[in-house]
Amino acid sequence: MNKSEIIDHIAKTADISKAAAGRALDGAVGAIKAALKKGGMVTMAGFGTFYVGKRAARNGRNPRTGATIKIKAARVPKFRAGKALKDTLN
Repeated sequence: MNKSEIIDHIAKTADISKAAAGRALDGAVGAIKAALKKGGMVTMAGFGTFYVGKRAARNGRNPRTGATIKIKAARVPKFRAGKALKDTLN
């Protein structure tokens, strides 16, 4: 499912225009990005939790040359599915 299919589904289920559904989706994604950028968590009951994880610095290997390279530490977005979402799938 891609973004336009999600917008179509939101528009049908909420009985709103596709333009309004697109703005709503963009607003929700923007809110999640803003919260994660500040280092916070976003919890949606019954769906899951978005949070920021830390990836330590490490050594990697350039696949083309085989040379060892240093990979910087990074903050990465993560998602933990909630019980209701897990139950829906099983």
